Amino acid sequence: MSSPFSLRKRSSGLLLHPTSLPGRHGVGDLGPAAHAFAGFLASSGQEWWQMLPIGPTDGWGSPYGSSSAFAGNPLLISPDRLAEEGLLTREDAAAGGQAPAGRVDFALAWRMREPMLRRAFRAFGARRRTAEQESFEAFLEESAGWLGDFALFTAFKQKFGASSWTDWPPELRLREPAALERAREAHREEIRFLSFVQHQFFRQWADLREHCHREGVGLIGDIPIYVALESADVWANPGAFRLDAAGRPEAVAGVPPDYFNSDGQLWGNPLYRWEALRERGYDWWIARLRAAFGFFDAARLDHFIGFARYWEIPAGAATAREGHWREGPGGDLFEKLQDALGPLELIAEDLGVVTEEVVALRDRFGFPGMRVLHFAFDSGEGNMHLPHHHPARCVVYTGTHDNDTTAGWFGKRRDAAAHEREFALRYLNHDGSEIHWAMIGLALSSPADTAVFPVQDLLGLGSEARMNYPGTLDGNWAWRLREGELTTEIARRLRELTRASRRLRGDAAG
Repeated sequence: MSSPFSLRKRSSGLLLHPTSLPGRHGVGDLGPAAHAFAGFLASSGQEWWQMLPIGPTDGWGSPYGSSSAFAGNPLLISPDRLAEEGLLTREDAAAGGQAPAGRVDFALAWRMREPMLRRAFRAFGARRRTAEQESFEAFLEESAGWLGDFALFTAFKQKFGASSWTDWPPELRLREPAALERAREAHREEIRFLSFVQHQFFRQWADLREHCHREGVGLIGDIPIYVALESADVWANPGAFRLDAAGRPEAVAGVPPDYFNSDGQLWGNPLYRWEALRERGYDWWIARLRAAFGFFDAARLDHFIGFARYWEIPAGAATAREGHWREGPGGDLFEKLQDALGPLELIAEDLGVVTEEVVALRDRFGFPGMRVLHFAFDSGEGNMHLPHHHPARCVVYTGTHDNDTTAGWFGKRRDAAAHEREFALRYLNHDGSEIHWAMIGLALSSPADTAVFPVQDLLGLGSEARMNYPGTLDGNWAWRLREGELTTEIARRLRELTRASRRLRGDAAG
């Protein structure tokens, strides 16, 4: 799909999820702070803003536990933008409590945001027919393939509370047409509200993306390979997933045991019914990527190895040990995607056990893989994550959202891991002071076409700013940037490094 940005030339960017932006509404959003961050990226010479999945999050705030692969997160809707459009008063937009400095309180943020959105909806409904209302009606029509099911699913979730959709009344669980029609009528106003919320998200996102493009900044998204069982995607498309007659998974996703985890990882997501999707021409996946590239200029495809082969775990298994390998859709899927959508700017998240078939699949379609500098120093000079082994066609990170910050990582490389610390200092020819800048410089100097680093590394923050501890639930995704932390001096220093590594946009000669 066409975009003015490409992963096939030297460039760099920052990783920051929008919820981590500063602001007064308990969670970062698509308002003034997001537009200001795009300006910082431009002034510091960065071409990319990478972020995590942007769908509605689960109760833990995880971007990877979304109720939809197509919808946007209502928490990201800016009250300030709603006020600018006259849908909220300035007093309404300023109302609410305040989250702890530097942290997101997702529960508090939603308690603040939901009444604002409902007030905005009432104000919208009270208007005479306007261009905005015509835009809303057009949005309903354009999004009919997913929006109606998502809104009805969300209304049911509100009605039935914490229960799984697999425990709903049979006529709703199994989507009997007459029962769904009655439900749509009964929940008509709530469905319209939920659709209005999505329209506002899409409008604000389009404004932000247009602003980023004017600043010369492209957006990199994140597409998890699997979706959550508790999602409108699974409920509305049961034939695309490995479900039994009651709607419960026959088998679930995960990864096998390895050096780090003797039981493997039991993720619990329902698996795809790849044979059925193949017969349908992979229509659901085509729709999913078309939607993703409506938001982004490029995207990271999470757990890319699962497209070559995937770990299937029987439903009800105690651990991932009980699983076995199954063949994935492979090149057939990506051929159909490219036939439908054209060339795709996808990053293959190929971390983990990378087999020859995974490499062949990645390279067949020209997708850049990933290299992570935090993984580079634990196994000697042959380590593929060391920059002198990087191919041009890859994306190098200091660390990802699943890693510690660089300062936190380096500070923990003592005792049993002291050899990593010593090797890193030798490789960097560095004394360890300002290790974050040294690692950013190493990433920028890599042969990799694209270099990305978390904002936490740019600021030299420690483990307290870590975004996620894989395998845990509580306390993740909550770090926030503070007002004024990204200074003009930081922008100047980063721009100088970016220029020296020949990554400035439109300035290949450096």
